[in-house]
Amino acid sequence: MSAFGKLSVVIPCLNEAESIVQLLETLQAARTDGIELVLVDAGSVDDTVTLSAPLVDKLIYSAAGRAKQMNAGARAASGGILWFLHADSVIHADFPDLIQAALVASGRPWGRFDVRLSGRRPALRIIEFLMNWRSRLTGIVTGDQGIFMHRALFERLGGFPDIPLMEDIAISRRLKAYTRPVVVAQRLQTSSRRWEQAGIIPTVLLMWRLRWAYYFGADPARLAQRYR
Repeated sequence: MSAFGKLSVVIPCLNEAESIVQLLETLQAARTDGIELVLVDAGSVDDTVTLSAPLVDKLIYSAAGRAKQMNAGARAASGGILWFLHADSVIHADFPDLIQAALVASGRPWGRFDVRLSGRRPALRIIEFLMNWRSRLTGIVTGDQGIFMHRALFERLGGFPDIPLMEDIAISRRLKAYTRPVVVAQRLQTSSRRWEQAGIIPTVLLMWRLRWAYYFGADPARLAQRYR
């Protein structure tokens, strides 16, 4: 356990039966060592809840929307460090230790991982490189990079803004006002299914259009409709 107390992993999910068990099983060794797992379900109609229940410390329910789910999970969590992790992530078992070591060594109150996309297509290697490079350049972090932070800072900021899209961008902007994130270079894998289902180039263009629109003040609710 670090000087900041226990690490709580908050995982928002909705119909993730195909991927959630792999993630939770990877975290079981850390759970035995005192890491807390908090799963926040938004009304799954598949087997997500049944499969997950034996593998977490707290299973709670929330209205749909990652911001709502992550805020609810943070309220239920007891750790002094919060790690917000997407349900389709693939991690190494030592990642919780890496988080606590990075926070202590850097003296910074928040951070993220580099990301790797799950697919094998060469274009995805370019996309993930640009995602990591952009984040290092700007200090802005997306949720699939596994944002972690001290609970005290999270509470000082009032949690994630309750918006239906761009909640990760919004909170990392506010976090950046305190300091830039510490970066754990080991890569956290996230699903490339959206890129592969909708097409790599159309998805990249859509993401950039949405991000620029948000930057210039577009309503996140309207952006969420376009995203979906």
